[in-house]
Amino acid sequence: MKFKIISLSMLIAVSNLGFAKNLYIAPYGSDSNSGTLSSPLKTIMAAQSAASAGDIVYIRGGTYYLNDSNITQHQDIRAIVNNITKDDISYINYGSERPVFDFSNVKPANYRNTAFMVRADNCVFKGFDVVGVQVTIADHRTQSEAFMINKGNGNRFENLAIHDGMAIGWYLVAGSNNYVLNVDAYNNRGLNHYSDGNVDGFGAHPTSASYTGNVISHSRAWFNSDDGFDLINADAAVTIEYSWAFYNGYGQDFTRLGDGNGFKAGGYGRNGSATPSVIPRHTIRYNLAVRNRSAGFYANHHIGGQNWINNTSIRNQSANYNMLSTLDDNRTDVKGYGHYMRNNLGFDGHNEVINLGNSTENDLIYNYFNLPVTITSKDFVRLDERELMYPRQADGSLPRIKYALLKKGSDLIDAGIYAGDGYKGAAPDLGAFESDY
Repeated sequence: MKFKIISLSMLIAVSNLGFAKNLYIAPYGSDSNSGTLSSPLKTIMAAQSAASAGDIVYIRGGTYYLNDSNITQHQDIRAIVNNITKDDISYINYGSERPVFDFSNVKPANYRNTAFMVRADNCVFKGFDVVGVQVTIADHRTQSEAFMINKGNGNRFENLAIHDGMAIGWYLVAGSNNYVLNVDAYNNRGLNHYSDGNVDGFGAHPTSASYTGNVISHSRAWFNSDDGFDLINADAAVTIEYSWAFYNGYGQDFTRLGDGNGFKAGGYGRNGSATPSVIPRHTIRYNLAVRNRSAGFYANHHIGGQNWINNTSIRNQSANYNMLSTLDDNRTDVKGYGHYMRNNLGFDGHNEVINLGNSTENDLIYNYFNLPVTITSKDFVRLDERELMYPRQADGSLPRIKYALLKKGSDLIDAGIYAGDGYKGAAPDLGAFESDY
């Protein structure tokens, strides 16, 4: 008879699985309650205190109004409300209910506000809104954050909406393999001109080459006062895919505010400062940029090139594609070099492609600007921008739209080349959306 030896770590893992539990919070709850469905807690922090690895915190619908009494930590220049430090806990909306966390009354003087500071690993945040995160510092350049990931790894952020506040929606500085899926960041504007230029929809700025594997997917950014998606000062490569950026750099009345690029990928400030020993190559693929104040897609003085695959850029105000690079002195701007570009599409930009070096300096084939194609509005099924703000589907997926879909008979269909992903027809289409024809 053979006996299987079970290690202590295996016993602990099995034990943890066996005792995993559900906890509940509700706007009408109390942090002195037990945390059951009939006796819910009130705050995320009370639920975290009661939870262990493997537990799920279910968030009941309604609005959770926060104020300064909910601040759990003052750290350097930040006031942190929800300080997420326990691993392997899920914070998920209950059933079909849609909770809203309102931070409008969290206003500590002279601090940057952080609604959720994520320092834990393998947590899930799903199915709720974060609104009204404030900026209170009025007299110099500053920022606040709805979600800040600082040494959190393997976390998943799904079906969230971060809007109508003054803060960056989702902001990473340290951590690996974090996944953002079906998240919207919109109508976020700074307190004044000092903070307008810092409020991006999404910012991923890993501060170490080891912080790899971060992906933003199927997400939207619009009417953020600075950029939609921003990767400046990143020491590790980030992927942004299947996402939409539109109307960034504007207020909701189209007042001009911050930079306003749809996808700002890379760069290190062009100021002569030190740069990573190995410059990362970001991947920007299957994304849509529409009517942003500056460029739809912007290389942002990056040293070397990046990967740009199957993107669509329409009606952006400075250029649809600005591929500006900088030499390794991090000071001298030059036309873009080292870029890998495949199957990209643009239409009706103030400029189409600017600051891009020639084909000997870049890997440029099968893009709209170097193919024998003529692009007009007749190539598209529809160009009604209202569709970009349609509600998401019930499962959180992007809305089904006809905006920028290629019309049957367009010479942009099957005009691309294989770039690593599946396609329909004889060859990939140009742009972000593969047709069914």
